[in-house]
Amino acid sequence: MTAIYLINPRAQPQAYFGADIYADSGFGGVQLVADLTIATVAAFVPDDFTLRLCDEHLAAVDLDTEADIVALTGKTSQAPRMLELADEFHRRGKLVVIGGPYASLAPEAVRPHCDILVQGEIEEIAPALFADLRSGRWAAEYRGSQADLSLTPIPRWDLYPNSRALIGAVQTSRGCPFTCEFCDVPTYAGRRQRHKAPTQVLAELDVLYGLGYRSVFLADDNFTASRARARELLTALAAWNHSRPHGPVAFATQMSVDAARDDDLLQMCAKAGLTVVFVGLETASEDSLRETGKRQNLGIDPVEMVGRFLDHHIMVISGLIVGFDADGPDIFDRQRRFVDSAPVPIFSLGALVASSGSPLHRRMAHSGRLLPDQPYGTAQPWSTNIVPKGMSGEQLLNGLQQLGTDIYHPRAFGDRMLRMLERLGPYTGPPPSNEAVAPQTSLGRDTAAIVKSLAGLGAEERAMLARVGRYALRHRPDALPLIQTCLRFYAQIRHVYAQAGFLPTTEGA
Repeated sequence: MTAIYLINPRAQPQAYFGADIYADSGFGGVQLVADLTIATVAAFVPDDFTLRLCDEHLAAVDLDTEADIVALTGKTSQAPRMLELADEFHRRGKLVVIGGPYASLAPEAVRPHCDILVQGEIEEIAPALFADLRSGRWAAEYRGSQADLSLTPIPRWDLYPNSRALIGAVQTSRGCPFTCEFCDVPTYAGRRQRHKAPTQVLAELDVLYGLGYRSVFLADDNFTASRARARELLTALAAWNHSRPHGPVAFATQMSVDAARDDDLLQMCAKAGLTVVFVGLETASEDSLRETGKRQNLGIDPVEMVGRFLDHHIMVISGLIVGFDADGPDIFDRQRRFVDSAPVPIFSLGALVASSGSPLHRRMAHSGRLLPDQPYGTAQPWSTNIVPKGMSGEQLLNGLQQLGTDIYHPRAFGDRMLRMLERLGPYTGPPPSNEAVAPQTSLGRDTAAIVKSLAGLGAEERAMLARVGRYALRHRPDALPLIQTCLRFYAQIRHVYAQAGFLPTTEGA
């Protein structure tokens, strides 16, 4: 029987939306969002194969595996570790298969490290791929098309270590119609958005709910790009979520800020149980927004748009980018003033990077502005793979360091928390159940301990926690789940900054 060892490599280095603080605090490995890729690929593996999954964020890779075939997948942020593992398994005589977003975006970088390169989506090529692996007569490359998502089976979550993932995941669409220059999604997933039927989405949710997940990320690049489709799915999600026997699910997803113009749509989001959205605000500079093709963000008041989400009890997390060609040294003060005015506690701040396969990567390569010592273009807080135009590289990275230190000072973070809570509207989603099961109990205890440990960082952190806690208990006890989410992110970000040497980790440090 042919055996496959399917690996999701760890991302490098630590990032805003990771969960490294758990392992580094002695609680063991944790995933913020359960890895959808290996669970989905596993569902295509025929029954006559032996299959084992490894998410390296949760367990060490078994370099001594007896499996005949080692299959690796990963995004750009995982590329260094993915290729390192591929080389090690090659050295040990394994047949190495690599697929996933990075393999599709940069096949020339992956090809020397694997026996079989899989580009594109797996749905339509899976029968041939696994038949060839079974027979031992495989091709060096397989190329999948942008598939009909009705062909996607329910992921094999039964093979995944669900007790150590904070949030479950369901992909309801692929692709994004927008043309942001720095984004690589349209390159590998297409601009024509493809959707799963609501019945298909609900079937996947049933599995996750049965496994104990009460938070689920709807893994769309732009959930509301098609308003008609979004309304159809939200109607189904609301009916499903209101009928849960052991309490509802809190949904999170990604969408464009222009969704805030549609109040009816936001009402439907809230009724379905959507409580957190990632919105790419990116920059206060309209020149930079035009440069990068983010037209949907032009001509609006981003603070007011965020407020409209909050009116429906939907918290906004946002990206913040510095280093566009239109950015000069004054951009740091402009971004700081923007952040100070926004009711957004969590920003993922970073330098502009040119991801492999993105239009920006092609433009930077053509102009000779790609940095050879940063080949992957990973969106980490303190690195970039491009030579900035409006300032020196030193100015960019020093400015980023100071901006990050300022916006994640405890007082500044606490101010944004209170600004959010003051604007936050009433919760109108599915009512909580008194019979709610407490899934992933040990993980919940670990999260509570990490949030509590923030008080040990110093007097200013304690003051921030006391200020937010007093307000919440007096005025917004219904917002406690969102507050815990913010504090968990804050703990991870402070940890990432401390690892980089920018913030103290203990009082007096």
